[in-house]
Amino acid sequence: MGIFKGSGVALITPFNEDMSINYTKLEELIEWHIENKTDALIIAGTTGEASTLSEEEHIELIRRSVKIVGGRIPVIAGSGSNDTKHGIKLGVECEKVGANGLLIVTPYYNKTNRQGLINHYIAIADKVNIPIILYNVPGRTGMNIPVDVVGELSNHKNIVGIKEASGNISYLAEIARVCENNFSVYSGNDDIIVPILSLGGVGVISVLANVMPLETHNLVMSYLEGDVIKSKNLQLSMNSLVNSLFLETNPIPVKSAMNLMNFKVGGVRQPLWEMSPESLELLKIEMRKSNLI
Repeated sequence: MGIFKGSGVALITPFNEDMSINYTKLEELIEWHIENKTDALIIAGTTGEASTLSEEEHIELIRRSVKIVGGRIPVIAGSGSNDTKHGIKLGVECEKVGANGLLIVTPYYNKTNRQGLINHYIAIADKVNIPIILYNVPGRTGMNIPVDVVGELSNHKNIVGIKEASGNISYLAEIARVCENNFSVYSGNDDIIVPILSLGGVGVISVLANVMPLETHNLVMSYLEGDVIKSKNLQLSMNSLVNSLFLETNPIPVKSAMNLMNFKVGGVRQPLWEMSPESLELLKIEMRKSNLI
């Protein structure tokens, strides 16, 4: 069922001073996540700044991550595109370098209609032999996957789950109702992990896990193992920090947080920019409350 259960980190991409990818730091981060019980790595997603990676960088980032992990936890490659032909190519290349699964966002900017969305996902799913997680994040893409489309796509043998980041619990409940039991739902919002687990979700693809990997793992696994109260308390205790990680466009705040924690992950690629002084001070306040700095 699905590719993983628990906490999958939407890993940031560390950069050197010249804004090239810092592969030494990548290895350090991956080892830290494995030590802290992160259950899966999502590489080159939104948080990984995939939109400013060249295709060569994108594939090399996946290849290196797979090599570092060495099969210890799943590596899921972000491979979405608003060009179906390019999406197929990215998916095939990610599979070739060893990715265990793909996270595929809806087509953005040009968007499409209902049938175009189905055709897009089926075209990619037919060309790969690894599992696919749909990614619904209308706040980023301007497009929501209709519930009946998710239901139809869930019948494809390679489409095994959805990362749901609309924040709409009613929509998620309909997804859970319409899709079969072998279709996995992952929270795409760190502030509502527990509500999504309560509707049958099996985990989270998390920004928060970049700075609190063990706690995010514990939140999910406590719920799945039956300790709902512990999970709920963890959720509520972390939500102020979660909110501060989205004061500005992700991944600007989470990279700022990691640098404050002395991870030295570098800056963000343009057009993203460093946090405003006002937002940074608010982030620091929440980080201190959570004993991160």
